Amino acid sequence: MKEIVNNIFYIGINDNDIDLFENVYSVPNGVTYNSYLIEDEKIALLDTVDVRKSDEWLKKLDEALNGKELDYLIVSHVEPDHSSNIQAVTEKYPNVTLVGNQMTFKLLGQFFDIQPNIKKLEVKEGDILDLGNHKLQFFMAPMVHWPEVMCTYDQTEKVIFSADAFGKFGTIDEEKLFEENEEEWLSEARRYYINIVGKYGMQVQNLLKKLSTLDIKIICPLHGPLLNNNLEYYINKYDIWSSYKPEEEGTLIVVASIHGNTKKAAKEVYDLLKDKSNVKYMDLARCDVYEAVAQAFRFDKMVVLASSYNAGVFTPMEEFLNILKTKQYQDRKVAIIENGSWAPSAGMCMRAAFLDMKNINVVSDVVTIKSSMTEENRTQIEQLVDNLLK
Repeated sequence: MKEIVNNIFYIGINDNDIDLFENVYSVPNGVTYNSYLIEDEKIALLDTVDVRKSDEWLKKLDEALNGKELDYLIVSHVEPDHSSNIQAVTEKYPNVTLVGNQMTFKLLGQFFDIQPNIKKLEVKEGDILDLGNHKLQFFMAPMVHWPEVMCTYDQTEKVIFSADAFGKFGTIDEEKLFEENEEEWLSEARRYYINIVGKYGMQVQNLLKKLSTLDIKIICPLHGPLLNNNLEYYINKYDIWSSYKPEEEGTLIVVASIHGNTKKAAKEVYDLLKDKSNVKYMDLARCDVYEAVAQAFRFDKMVVLASSYNAGVFTPMEEFLNILKTKQYQDRKVAIIENGSWAPSAGMCMRAAFLDMKNINVVSDVVTIKSSMTEENRTQIEQLVDNLLK
């Protein structure tokens, strides 16, 4: 085990074998399940790990305890990638006390057969658990991103155990533990936040207000590296993301093309924008749609281009727009280009999707291409780009 700070130890596990997180999100660099142990007059374990790594983690926990009694198991989040071994812990250490809030124990009973003789300590906002030298204070974080989520603040060492907040995809170097490069953290932390937590911006804002009252030296999330340098950077990113503001000025071009003609129009847009705006191009038929969603939140402008399909819009674009709506995409400028050989329908569908989102400014008229671009289309696209940048 690796000591983080005085008598707080990391006993998490890297999962390099997983391909889809939550069976949805691609994780080419794996993921971590972070778990922590505090040794004091009383010993507290903070969270377990996913069932995929049960044997490896239980052995690690046993070696860390080295014959000592486990007094508390603090349950920050009941989602199975963190709670799958709670029952195993209670069976191996029957004198342990489970620590959670009212909703924690309700959900635990739905997932596991926790024996009635297991001791439980129900905590509320601001309650303190005294381990001896370490004083742990609990802050409720409902809907970040489940209703039972809570954060634990070690008053002694100024450490916040932040549950799924400030997490990211990817494994970590267990010898270093701490993030050393903010820019390397950013991309996968953004994709994680927007897709896992992003719907619940108001609740994240409420948590940030609570954390702003604390003196925090280290952030210990349940996924990804620990954070101890330039904490303002990470907290500021969470403030931006959870208030649905763009991170930066720029344009995302997303295209869903069937035979390539719509993609040619997207390249035309890219060429017009590349010297005037920070611009990123993504082909929805080939990219990770959840990365495209994260990039849409990154920029303040977007151009969507899609072919008509089955009297609707080509399915990669339909999926992208549905996810954007679910994640509360808002307060952006958008331009629309459609393609349809005999009955163009993509533009109508895309416009209708944006009308269902909050404060989306659809600039200019929809540009309609019929099969392949004409000179008239090129003029229309030039005007569309000008209107977008105004």
